[in-house]
Amino acid sequence: MKLERNDPCWCGSGKKYKKCHADFDEKIERFARMGAEVPPHEIIKTPEQIEGIKASSQINIAVLDYIAEHIRAGMSTEEIDQLVYNKTKELGGIPAPLNYEGFPKSVCTSINDVVCHGIPSEDVILQEGDIINVDVSTIYNGYFSDSSRMFCIGEVSEEAKHVVNVAKDCITEGLKQVKPWGFLGDMGQAVNDYCKAHGCSVVVEIGGHGIGLEFHEEPYVSYVSNRGEEMLMVPGMVFTIEPMVNAGEADVVMMEGDDWTVYTADGSLSAQWEITVLVTETGYEILTY
Repeated sequence: MKLERNDPCWCGSGKKYKKCHADFDEKIERFARMGAEVPPHEIIKTPEQIEGIKASSQINIAVLDYIAEHIRAGMSTEEIDQLVYNKTKELGGIPAPLNYEGFPKSVCTSINDVVCHGIPSEDVILQEGDIINVDVSTIYNGYFSDSSRMFCIGEVSEEAKHVVNVAKDCITEGLKQVKPWGFLGDMGQAVNDYCKAHGCSVVVEIGGHGIGLEFHEEPYVSYVSNRGEEMLMVPGMVFTIEPMVNAGEADVVMMEGDDWTVYTADGSLSAQWEITVLVTETGYEILTY
């Protein structure tokens, strides 16, 4: 139903539509008329929702900080899972991955050639020289947050250092393109161009996502996209930047009998950092890291 100018605004502010989001919606409509993919109202967060996501994000960050203090060679990935579960619950949150579409653990632990969604296990022991991505997702008061970090276990190879650093720098390059009334493809191309220029590749099949009211929302966030394409970024959008960067080729595989764990097809190392960003009136705000 089309709002009249004196109706209450759809965002829940209590203001009249004409004093709140009328001009905002008209600007989005102009982009839509030019053929752009534009965000629906459902994924544009209200100030109240943003505060809820920020509160969840603080727990998310604290849990990863806690893992950074305790991760070491000789510990199992099951121990990491228990640390994440216990710390999240202690802080009043719920681990979002636990039982999500059948995922059996509270965190994803992806080592060396595992691209993503590694399942913690008592049998997987961290060794000197490993690189591992720990991906933490949190629910707090019904709001979702998500981030991951890479950890180098002891002394690692130069190749390992390189792919870890390139993956982190890809986020920095992508962030430069996050601004209102730009396109997600601007960010995606910046990530991919930087990655390729430094001898690595970005996984094509798996990308980022909107988040906040659900674990995974629109938009899908590609890192092999083109400038001027994909969804229009507008203030109030919240999404993850999380390119999966391979030291070798971009191709990935899943092992038979495991519906979760994704590996590099050529056995090369893979790295990923994940942050959540809010698009603001002037640029962006990092919510998780």
